[in-house]
Amino acid sequence: AICILTGVVLATMITGRRLEGRGYSRDAAVDVALWIVPFGIVGGRLYHVITTPQPYFGEGGHPLDAFKVWEGGLGIWGAIALGAFGAWLGCRKYNINFWDYADAAAPGVILAQAMGRWGNWFNNELYGERSTLPWALEIHEWDESAGEAVRDSAGNAVVLGYFQPTFLYESLWCLLVALIIVFVDRKYGLARGRSFALYVMLYPVGRIVFELMRTDP
Repeated sequence: AICILTGVVLATMITGRRLEGRGYSRDAAVDVALWIVPFGIVGGRLYHVITTPQPYFGEGGHPLDAFKVWEGGLGIWGAIALGAFGAWLGCRKYNINFWDYADAAAPGVILAQAMGRWGNWFNNELYGERSTLPWALEIHEWDESAGEAVRDSAGNAVVLGYFQPTFLYESLWCLLVALIIVFVDRKYGLARGRSFALYVMLYPVGRIVFELMRTDP
């Protein structure tokens, strides 16, 4: 949650600066963000529940757990889709062109995703095959019922092994996409909507690769 919120703050600051270059007030970024965030959270949760229904509506599932956002489970495309709808509503309220806002927000949004991915490091998740690389992720055995790592008699977390940190690769990809968007926009002066379209096209390219690398449940 801390990583996601930090990303939201950074994204809002970047959006404000880019909006100013488009003739709007920096404060407009905050005004519209207050619409985006709640819609984005709801959209992300809906996407997760729809695409992963087993824990909630499958055998042994608990439907009310679908409301427990604090236990994890947010789908990025649901967050983007409903967050964009919230942005559209906010832009209408404050008389801002929606595509100006979307283009201004594009690099900030992908940077927020890059920061949010580091929550996976704290949660000890999102990894690939076993690895001996220096940056391999140390994964601990997890007790789902207790919600914490299994510990040995000395009180140390039991290590399952070292794995490819796919969260790190996605985070780095997000940083690269943000740089590409800013570079292409500055060099070619992209028309309205194209910076955001570039984000929508580029992000899934890396995401597909990293999802295929994953071995964690």
